[in-house]
Amino acid sequence: MDFDMEKKYKLTDETIKIDGHILYRIQASKDFNNVKKGDLGGFVEKEKNLSQKGDAWIGGNAKVYGNAFVFCNAKVDENAVVFGYANIYDNARVDGNAQVYGNTYVFGFALVSDRAEIYGHAKVYDNAKIYDNAKVYDNARIFSKSKVFRNAEVFGTAKVFGNAEIYGHSKIYGTAIVHGDSNIYGFSH
Repeated sequence: MDFDMEKKYKLTDETIKIDGHILYRIQASKDFNNVKKGDLGGFVEKEKNLSQKGDAWIGGNAKVYGNAFVFCNAKVDENAVVFGYANIYDNARVDGNAQVYGNTYVFGFALVSDRAEIYGHAKVYDNAKIYDNAKVYDNARIFSKSKVFRNAEVFGTAKVFGNAEIYGHSKIYGTAIVHGDSNIYGFSH
C-alpha cells in the first residue's frame, strides 16, 4: 500500500530558463537536517530531480535539470549545475560553480567544487575531492581520499585512488592507474 508522505519541498512560481529548460525554485515544506520549513532552495526542472525522501537538498542558486537526480543526503549548492543523467547521492556535495553532467555518478562523501567539471561516464566517490578547474571525464574513476585540482584532467579509463593527488596542468588518461600516496603535478602526462 502506498501512503501519501508529507513532501519535504514544493516548486514555487519563480522560474528561470537554462538550455531550453524551465526550472522552478524549490521551497522547503518541512524542517529536515539544516533546512527549515519555508527556506528557499535552488532550481529544478521537475520533482524527479530531487528526492522527497532523505535529507538531500539543492540550495543557493544551484540548478538540477534533465534526468539528473539528487537523493539520499547529497547536497548541490551555490551556483553548481547538474544535468543530463547525472546522479548525486549518499553524502556527496557539489558546490561552487562546478558542473556535473552526462552519465556521471558522484557519491559517498565525494566533493566536487569550484569550477570543476565531471562528465561523460565518470565516477567520483568515497572521500574524493575534485576542485579548482579540474576535469574528470570519459570513463575515469576517482575514489578513496584522492584529490584532483587546479587545472588537472583525468579521462579515458584512468583510475585515481588511495591518497593520490593530481594537480597543476597534469593529464592522466588512457588506462593509467594512479594510487597510493602518489603526487602528480606540473605539466605531467
